[in-house]
Amino acid sequence: MSGFGNALSSSIGKKFIMGITGLFLVLFLVVHCFINALIFFNDGGLTFNIGAHFMASNWIIRAGEIVLFIGLLAHIFQALRLTLQNQKARPVKYAVNNGKANSKWYSRSMGLLGTLLLIFLIVHLSNFWVVSRFTGIPTVDANGHEDLYAVMRETFKNPLIVLLYTLAMISLCYHLLHGFASAFQTLGWNHTKYNGIIKGAGVWYSIIISVLFAAMPIAVHFGLIK
Repeated sequence: MSGFGNALSSSIGKKFIMGITGLFLVLFLVVHCFINALIFFNDGGLTFNIGAHFMASNWIIRAGEIVLFIGLLAHIFQALRLTLQNQKARPVKYAVNNGKANSKWYSRSMGLLGTLLLIFLIVHLSNFWVVSRFTGIPTVDANGHEDLYAVMRETFKNPLIVLLYTLAMISLCYHLLHGFASAFQTLGWNHTKYNGIIKGAGVWYSIIISVLFAAMPIAVHFGLIK
């Protein structure tokens, strides 16, 4: 194995991959949240469908999806490797372990939060991405675009789906609260002068993104958006 391969397979290398892929996913969430938030124009989904059509027809976006999936799979794979590596390194818990004194509970629960998000992601992709990219949407809106908004309204009629999305967004918030600042630290992009700014930005980002994503299925389900 080359020196570069050895570096990536080391503990530091694995965390570096986690940091890079994590920040890439952070940027993706901004774009994805902006497009989905177009439903709040409350115009029967016309503006949202324009955004969805752009995402589906732009070759740059389509190519970006491939990069996104590679990054997502790498993020999940490295998370599993790090979790298993940590368990193997310490198969027996210390007799006295006051983890609460050194870290937040969500920092110690990234594996669980990530697993919940993975379950949500599978459901979410089957509900929307597979439909829009492969099986096709049977109806069109007034502009002649595929009516993905109609699919959204039909999906969010199910209260269990809405509950799943809401719980997943709570998990996402806590996952981001730890992961945002941790990624900067792992990549060495931190400094005492602006650590506070990074931490504050991470908190606001985590809350705003998660609340917006959770508000969408709730608003559709209860008819706040037509």
